[in-house]
Amino acid sequence: MTATTTDVQRSDGAEAIAAHLRVPVWNALAERADALRRSLPPRPATAHDRYVWLRTLDAEQARRAALLDRIESLRDHVAGRPALGYAPDVPLPRAALEEVEGFTTGVTARRITQYKAQQSA
Repeated sequence: MTATTTDVQRSDGAEAIAAHLRVPVWNALAERADALRRSLPPRPATAHDRYVWLRTLDAEQARRAALLDRIESLRDHVAGRPALGYAPDVPLPRAALEEVEGFTTGVTARRITQYKAQQSA
């Protein structure tokens, strides 16, 4: 398939929007991660201690811990450290945008909608 002028313009537009969204999306993910972290007992650093910690959590805490892991992974991906399961050449995975829906407003929310529309086209 050959790239057309429309494809190039669409790609350039999406890349420009992604560049503008990277910091606000990272910030929203970081804020969500901080809120989740505060709602959980302190998380140990070592693998063994974390395993023991996970087993002590009730069902709701375990759900929040899993969400925290997902959001931290997406936050790292947006920061340029590719996460497992997400294409390294996609700076803003759809999952990251979905995780910040409702946690952004104004220009950022409109740009996210515009970026998602361009990615779907």
